[in-house]
Amino acid sequence: MNGISGEMHENHSRADARGATRSSLRGVGVLGLGYWGPNHVRNLYGLQSVERVYACDLDPKRREHIQRLYPGVITVANFEDLLNDPEVEAVVVATPVSSHFPMARTALQAGKSVLVEKPLAMSREEALELIRLARRNRCVLMVGHTFEYSAPVRKIKQILDGGELGDIFYISSTRANLGLFQRDVNVAWDLATHDISIITMLMGRMPVAVSCQGYSHYRDRTEDVALLTLDFGGSVVAFVHVSWLDPNKIRRTTIVGSRQMLVYDDTATQEKIRIYDKGVTLHPYYDTFGQFQLSYRYGDIHIPRVEETEPLKVECEHFVGCILKGSVPLTDGFSGLRVVSVLEAANESLRRDGRPVALRTEEEIDA
Repeated sequence: MNGISGEMHENHSRADARGATRSSLRGVGVLGLGYWGPNHVRNLYGLQSVERVYACDLDPKRREHIQRLYPGVITVANFEDLLNDPEVEAVVVATPVSSHFPMARTALQAGKSVLVEKPLAMSREEALELIRLARRNRCVLMVGHTFEYSAPVRKIKQILDGGELGDIFYISSTRANLGLFQRDVNVAWDLATHDISIITMLMGRMPVAVSCQGYSHYRDRTEDVALLTLDFGGSVVAFVHVSWLDPNKIRRTTIVGSRQMLVYDDTATQEKIRIYDKGVTLHPYYDTFGQFQLSYRYGDIHIPRVEETEPLKVECEHFVGCILKGSVPLTDGFSGLRVVSVLEAANESLRRDGRPVALRTEEEIDA
C-alpha cells in the first residue's frame, strides 16, 4: 500500500487509538430530503450510537414532513448551519449527483466526516481531491454503494470466493424500470453505478477496459438506455444493461461459471439467490469435426439461506462505527474512485461510438 492509500490507513490507525472508547457521535446531519435522504434520516434516527440527527433542506415542506415523522430530528434550512455547528461531527450528502463533489468538499474542509450517496463525484480528479481532503483533515470518507452492504450480495461474494461456481466466464446484469429520469446525469451514471460497484466487489479487481453504447430518446445527449461491457481480461466479461424506459422493474444479475451458474433477483420477495448445477463439458479428445461434442449437465437448483437486513441500515451503522473506531469503510473513497473511473470511461466510450476505453491499473488509481 502506498501513496494516498497508505497515508489514509496510517491516519486511521492513529484515530483508532484516540477514539476507541467512544460509544456515540454527538450529531450527524443529512443534507437533502428528497428521494433518498429521508431514508438516511430514518436509519440514523434509530441508531443508539447517534445522539442527534439533523435534517437539512431548502424546501420548508420537506423539513416539515421530516419533523412530523421524526419529532426528535433537528431541521435546518442552510448547509452552513450544519458546518458551523460543532455538535455535527458527520454529514450525509444525499443531493443531486452534480452537487456531490462541491458539498462533500465543503463538509470535509469543515472537518466533518462524510458519507456521499453514489456516485462519489463526476470525475476521477474530483474523487481524488475528496480522498486527499479526507486524509488531510483525518475525516472518514465513505460512498453509498448500498448493495455492497446487502446480505444477498455478501452471500454471493462468499460463494464466489469459495469457488463453488468455478472459474467465472461472464456476468450479465440488468437494472431497468420506467423512470425516474435524472436531470444532471445519464442512465449509466444513475443506475449502472450499483452494478459496477457490485461486479468489481465480486470480481475483486477492476476491468481492464470499458465500452458503452447508449441512446437518448427524450433529451439530447442524456442517454436513457445504455449497455456497458466491462472487459476483465482472459475472456472474462461483464455486461450491464440499464434503462429508464422499461415497462417492468428488473434487478437481475446472472453469473456463469465453469461449474455452476447463479441468478440473483433483487426484486424477488424471497429466494433472491438461486444456484443452478448446470454446465457445459467439452470432450478433450476427438479425431474429426463430426466427433466434436459438447455435453450439457442439468442438475439441481440450490437456494442458499440468506438472513436479510436493510442494507441502508447496515451502511449507516458502518459509517458511524468507522468514525467512532477510526477505521476505513468497506466502501471508502477509493471504492468510489474506482466506480467513477469506470463510469468516466463509459462516458468516453459513448462519445467515441462505443469504442473500448482502457482503464488505469489499481496501482495507477492509488498513486
